[in-house]
Amino acid sequence: MRGPAVARRLVLAVYALLIIVPLVVIVGGSFKTTQDLFAAPFGLPTRPTLDNYVTVLSRQNLLRVLGNSVLVVAVSVPVTLLLGSLVAFAVARLPRWPSRILYAVFAVGLAVPAQAVMIPQYVQFDRLGLRDSLLGLMLVNVVVTLPVAVFILAGFLKTLPAELYEAAELDGAGPWAAYRRIAVPVSYPSLAATAIFLVVMHWNDLLYPLLFIDDPDKRTLPLALLDFQGEYLTEYPLLFTGVVVASLPMIVAYAFLQRHFVAGITAGAVKG
Repeated sequence: MRGPAVARRLVLAVYALLIIVPLVVIVGGSFKTTQDLFAAPFGLPTRPTLDNYVTVLSRQNLLRVLGNSVLVVAVSVPVTLLLGSLVAFAVARLPRWPSRILYAVFAVGLAVPAQAVMIPQYVQFDRLGLRDSLLGLMLVNVVVTLPVAVFILAGFLKTLPAELYEAAELDGAGPWAAYRRIAVPVSYPSLAATAIFLVVMHWNDLLYPLLFIDDPDKRTLPLALLDFQGEYLTEYPLLFTGVVVASLPMIVAYAFLQRHFVAGITAGAVKG
């Protein structure tokens, strides 16, 4: 076996350990008591218990919190995909300079850190009465992640041959019809991949719920997990259990959408 191949496998093995070890600690720790966790943090549970899951589900009103996260994601992702696909279609079909200017506007949104605009966003949402509401959280999610959707979808739509749109124009289709009948159907893999990115970003977001949400009944899952971390004591078994519960929907979603995700990230990689 050659040196580069050995080095590559060694790097992959180290990377696998960096992923597997924390995963084993978190999943195994969710079935341990605090004493067992500190006695053997890297070992498998010798006396597995489901008490942590019962405590998390009952103590944190997890069903309400889970419902809030599901509602925020279920609204934010489709709206972001709709707006992002419309902007990406415009970027792909406009003449060169208008297209570049429009694309540059959204590229700036990727370059500016979210933390740099949080104070103006907070003040504006407070004036509009949208702070401490799930509607306000949905809107800020759409605004923050829209540049990501435009970036991914525009990269794919630019690879489509112009002949597709020219044929539609010959059939009398306008821009809206070309968007609905050509751009959206052929972009399904790219839309699915973008949707997965957005779902993960919205589901795991802690910063904006921490900034905008004060009402305990409107918290999302990442925000609820903070309750397990105190000033002097962190309940690690309960925290690990909350992390496992919060990760399960993402794991299930990826298991069902894996084929679309792989197709989406490779779409447009080879242009005929």
